Amino acid sequence: MNMERSTLPELGTHNAEVKRLRALVRDRAARRSEGQFVAEGPHVVASALDVASVVYVAADATAEARAIADRALGREIPVRTLAAGVAARVSDTQHAQGVFAVAPIPGSTLDAVGDATLVLLCEWVADPGNAGTLIRSAVAAGAGGVIFGRGSVDAYNPKVVRASAGACFAVPIVEDVPIVATLEWFGDWQRVGAVASGGEAPEALDLTVRSVLVLGNETHGLSTDAPIDARVTIPMQAADSLNVAMAGTVLLFESARQRRAAR
Repeated sequence: MNMERSTLPELGTHNAEVKRLRALVRDRAARRSEGQFVAEGPHVVASALDVASVVYVAADATAEARAIADRALGREIPVRTLAAGVAARVSDTQHAQGVFAVAPIPGSTLDAVGDATLVLLCEWVADPGNAGTLIRSAVAAGAGGVIFGRGSVDAYNPKVVRASAGACFAVPIVEDVPIVATLEWFGDWQRVGAVASGGEAPEALDLTVRSVLVLGNETHGLSTDAPIDARVTIPMQAADSLNVAMAGTVLLFESARQRRAAR
């Protein structure tokens, strides 16, 4: 496999493919225009191989990154080699990981989560690390979808994709929806909003029924007009509140715990 890959010309910084790759990494408008996004790093690229259209590997990549490129070749996914130093110019991280995959943005709609029994809805989550962690936690807890309301971070921002650790390929992700109308769409579900104070304890709610867990903005919390059936507050000994990704993870796994116990 390595010999097959090495027969292709190495791509330099001025190559059109490299310019496109860099634009997809750094420019949301380019991602939306093409309907494509970039996964970076051996673990995340490995998760992308079922849908990737092309993989790029650095000429000086680690053995782990080269092994992922060889797996892509084994699946007949085109693999292109980036000349030494090019990966660092493409990546938005301080230390490029040497392998990238381009994959289509699924463009999921609410219908994609209609058969789920647990969905996470993020009203206005702005931090990419939080968004990626929430996607990862949702998949780990068995949620059937993650929804980001209008004004949230781009779910296919490279920082979100990295923070999801590949989980973005394992669950429907719905973006840019109006919160009130979306919660009305879930009208026959239990809609549980997380609040810093005044809500019920997570274990006091029945999270085995079809539920939407709703998280608000990191600073401002939930909108006052969000149609919610129940409010939940995580009991704490000292801190005023949890980071939104931590709070979402606690609630997701409380639902998972209740569902295991009910089997």
